[in-house]
Parts: sequence; C-alpha cells; structure tokens
Amino acid sequence: MQMSDVIADMLTRIRNASDAKHESVEIPASNMKKAIADILVNEGYIKGYQIIDDNKQGIIKVTLKYVGKQKAITGLKRVSKPGLRIYAGCEDMPKVMNGLGIAIVSTSKGIMTDKKARKENIGGEVLAFVW
Repeated sequence: MQMSDVIADMLTRIRNASDAKHESVEIPASNMKKAIADILVNEGYIKGYQIIDDNKQGIIKVTLKYVGKQKAITGLKRVSKPGLRIYAGCEDMPKVMNGLGIAIVSTSKGIMTDKKARKENIGGEVLAFVW
C-alpha cells in the first residue's frame, strides 16, 4: 500500500508511541525522515535514532526521551499537507509557542528549524510544529 503523507505517518507513530510510554518506535526510512530525526535529536526531543538495514528501504528506530514520567515531546503537528502546502518567507516564519517549540522547515538548503532558517535569511515549506 502506498502512503500519501509519509511525514504525517512518522509524526503520528512518534506521538502514539510517546503517549503509550514506549521506549522506541520503528519507522520506514527515507532521507527526509532521517533529517527530521536529526533535528529532533539536536533539539533534545528524542534520545537518538539508528538506521536498521532490512535489504529494502530500511527502518529508522527512534528512541524516545522522557523526563521522569513526563514525555519530552508534548505536541507534534503536521502543518503543510499534500493537499495544502504552507510556505513562509524568512520574515513571517512562524514561532511555535513564542519560541518554546520549533517549526521544521524544508528549504532550498535542506531541512532545518525555524530559528536556523531565520538566521540564514531563507524561507521554505513549513513541515511540522514540535513542542
């Protein structure tokens, strides 16, 4: 079965596993998902991830992060969808919870956070909000 929105599937898997207090979650791999996982690790929302080769497309095993009994990711929201793409210039890049969260943006220089996109003075497609 072909999936139309693989990023929404990734975010939903992480959200569901986090709500169920799982230690880790497995997601089918792609370069875009690896870049999003890199951002989540660098921003401190997940402990880490590893790529498992299964002689097909591969699997990303994401290790979730908890602070005590609280989950590190309190919210994940897909912004730009296949049916409605949302773009933002560097001037009107959205701030998530007044800077407490991050927006993941796909730019011409790769996938990055809203803070980095503002710093590099570049706009792009707003993929997701994480807080």
